[in-house]
Amino acid sequence: MAGSYILEMRGITKVYSNGFVANKDVNLAVREGEIHALVGENGAGKSTLMKVLFGVESHEEGDILLHGKPVKIDGPISAIDMGIGMVHQHFMLVPSLTVAENIVLGREPRKSGVLVDMEKAIADTAALCGKYNLKVDPAARVRDLPVGMKQKVEILKALYRQAKVLILDEPTAVLTPQETEELFVELKRMKEAGHTVIFISHKLNEVKELCDRVTVLRLGRTVGTADLAGLTEREISRMMVGRDVILKIEKSPAKPGPEVLRVRDLNLNAGDGRPILRNVNFSVRMGEILGVAGVEGNGQRELSELITGLLPFARGEIAIDGSPIRGKSIRQIRDLGVSHISEDRMTYGVADRATVSENVISDRFGKPEYCTRGFLRTKEIKKLTSQLVEEFHIKCDDASAPVKTLSGGNMQKVVAAREFSLGPRLSIVNQPTRGIDVGATEFVRNKIVELRDAGTAVLLISADLNEILELSDSLIVMHNGEVAAYLPDSSQVTETELGEYMLGIRRQGDEEIRRVCHGR
Repeated sequence: MAGSYILEMRGITKVYSNGFVANKDVNLAVREGEIHALVGENGAGKSTLMKVLFGVESHEEGDILLHGKPVKIDGPISAIDMGIGMVHQHFMLVPSLTVAENIVLGREPRKSGVLVDMEKAIADTAALCGKYNLKVDPAARVRDLPVGMKQKVEILKALYRQAKVLILDEPTAVLTPQETEELFVELKRMKEAGHTVIFISHKLNEVKELCDRVTVLRLGRTVGTADLAGLTEREISRMMVGRDVILKIEKSPAKPGPEVLRVRDLNLNAGDGRPILRNVNFSVRMGEILGVAGVEGNGQRELSELITGLLPFARGEIAIDGSPIRGKSIRQIRDLGVSHISEDRMTYGVADRATVSENVISDRFGKPEYCTRGFLRTKEIKKLTSQLVEEFHIKCDDASAPVKTLSGGNMQKVVAAREFSLGPRLSIVNQPTRGIDVGATEFVRNKIVELRDAGTAVLLISADLNEILELSDSLIVMHNGEVAAYLPDSSQVTETELGEYMLGIRRQGDEEIRRVCHGR
């Protein structure tokens, strides 16, 4: 039973050097022994608030109290020493080290005061795993672990540092339903053991299932805190965005046309010879969305990068409208009518120091409508930028501001505006809504369906099973670099069934899988 407040953040105000007010008089009160959800749109101030709590950012006004006493947190080490731990969305582990080495890193047990006592490190890790029923092999290399296990290692790492308040940032973003269910069991067990969890998520069904109370932020301010038992998902989303959000995308049945993308016998090995893709075959047709499901690390990213030219060509064939792409540059592939939303928007989606306008029109600089004899047509560029900013609801004070000043959700809208407005023949869409709020998610998903309805062939790669099932007309499942299943009607597939294919518990026969190659 949750008791008194273990943590209070009162009147927190954070203003960045450019004058942007990220948090304004924000209040957060978390009870000891509860799982407390923190939700809000991208740019609402959640991440900034947690950075303040974990000592990554300083704040101008307000107080932080632990057990009712004011504290000063001047860095992550200070936060850890006070019993606050944080598991980031992108894991902070060293892949080449073992589980035990990662867990004790920086706080290694010593023998003779000098040497690292690895026997004790392994024993301490095993004891910690046993205490919280987090089953991980202390001797395993982190690089060899599936995503769900890495998540456990991050949690164990925080617990080893005696965290009593644990911040989890989008912890289920890359987990299968089975792994998510297992994580929730473990978090509830931690709650029973007296730990307090702050759970940041855009998945409102998970918030409802797991958490006791929720605090909602909007536009950098606290909207309110409420018991989740009395709230619906729709009510939470309304508090977040100030309007009703359509959580389920309505779409008409697909009307597939001719084949646009053909992939045949595609193979790719890592530098050490390890196979990444093995004999991958499929087709995507005009006016359909083919979903690609799979636990991350099973070849999905490499597949998208091969199709778009980001990776050098491997063995096999990739053709767009019958034109093989072997030997073609990224520019030449895009000129075939290919657009791409990368899973890593900061690397392949935006140039963070360039302006919003420059990012929106970056692939159009060479077109005569926007550049004549080496001179940019600023009037036309400004007109297009204004049009796309309005159409895609990009929240920015000034399109001439650096794109890095935008929230993650609005950065994603900049990418979508550039890629979707091209009228592509083929769109490779990889994790399009990861880490963005319900309002932005609704918008991006609707745009993907609009693309399909306009005749675009869409290859959708997503770790969000609700998304993959809702948007896809048909789908393939990747496991160990292979196509493990072809499911021609996504509406007939359950999350549990999909999870079993993703984990390798089930696999279709070769004849069933071959059906994804239309006309073969």
